[in-house]
Amino acid sequence: MSLMQRYINKLDSLNFEKMYNNDFFETWTKTFDELQATWTVADALRKLREENISTKIFDSGLGISLFRDNSTRTRFSFASACNLLGLEVQDLDEGKSQIAHGETVRETANMISFMADVIGIRDDMYIGKGNKYMRDYASYVDEGHKDGILEQRPTLVDLQCDIDHPTQTMADALHVIHEFGGIENLKGKKIAMTWAYSPSYGKPLSVPQGVVGLFTRLGMEVSLAHPEGYEIMPEVEEIGRKNAAAYGGKFTKTNSMAEAFKDADIVYPKSWAPFAAMEKRTDLYGKGDMNGINELEKELLAQNAKHKDWECTEELMKTTKDGKALYLHCLPADITGLSCKEGEVENSVFDRYRVPLYKEASFKPYIIAAMIFLSKVRNPQDMLQRLENAKKERWMK
Repeated sequence: MSLMQRYINKLDSLNFEKMYNNDFFETWTKTFDELQATWTVADALRKLREENISTKIFDSGLGISLFRDNSTRTRFSFASACNLLGLEVQDLDEGKSQIAHGETVRETANMISFMADVIGIRDDMYIGKGNKYMRDYASYVDEGHKDGILEQRPTLVDLQCDIDHPTQTMADALHVIHEFGGIENLKGKKIAMTWAYSPSYGKPLSVPQGVVGLFTRLGMEVSLAHPEGYEIMPEVEEIGRKNAAAYGGKFTKTNSMAEAFKDADIVYPKSWAPFAAMEKRTDLYGKGDMNGINELEKELLAQNAKHKDWECTEELMKTTKDGKALYLHCLPADITGLSCKEGEVENSVFDRYRVPLYKEASFKPYIIAAMIFLSKVRNPQDMLQRLENAKKERWMK
């Protein structure tokens, strides 16, 4: 049996019909079958590309990207995913659009959606704003489609919001699945999702929250570690607890990085801003209080500086399972002695895991492509088979 046939058989065993003509927001709003379908299609698309088989399912159409925060990997991953499927990409620069002149979200949503098949949005900076913006956007394109303004309803993909980073954590999970030889081998494995020191203060909470919300569904033990005062959203912690109970894993919290690292199979040391501080930051920006924002930044940088010992070191790595835990990071990492004086990870640790880290990042374009594919293709199994058969037809000519 060919590898492609195994992917098709796997899809046959899953129930993911509701992904068709649907968006991809938080991972915890998807069923476990839908998550598995996404990973399976991502692997299938990667296999086809490796064999130089075209995966273009669109003859025309647009992928619209709207980044309200800086991005490198996710921006290029979205563009790569769209190109892989045959879509052209247009980036919406809000500073050069009528949004800068007061255009409403409803109007923008409809005006950029003509001939658009997918819209990817990143809006992660303000608690209570980003995810709401995306869902408002989705409701307005729904409205435009029903009113006959849009001949088709574009799929929305969450490229990172204030609550979750589904394309990142889905890529992280697929990397882990491959590293451990299958999803069935992850049950009982421990992942340390730990805060780490950074000389900057405003990093989003969406990655640690995404890890808590997703990896607890894999039957794993997720150990969330951070200094006091660096809590994530309580709603996401509750999701982690419920997932652990439902899927046979564990969700634990500690204020000790060493405790989280001990016997961990995977470590994910990354800085993030305290939830309470991000709420205050959002409120200050809403009021236009720049003096308050500057004062908050000083407070948070001073608070961070008290925890410079929260660093992924060689000594800590030795305490992990057999001293060989898999190191994850969404990148870019704050690397001590390289990108900054003091940071999240020792240079020697990062350099040792550089190749696996780049492999981790390489899954993201395929994850995004799979999210689009499953939303736009009614029967993914048949489409994958058609793409595979195209290779055989070329060989026969």
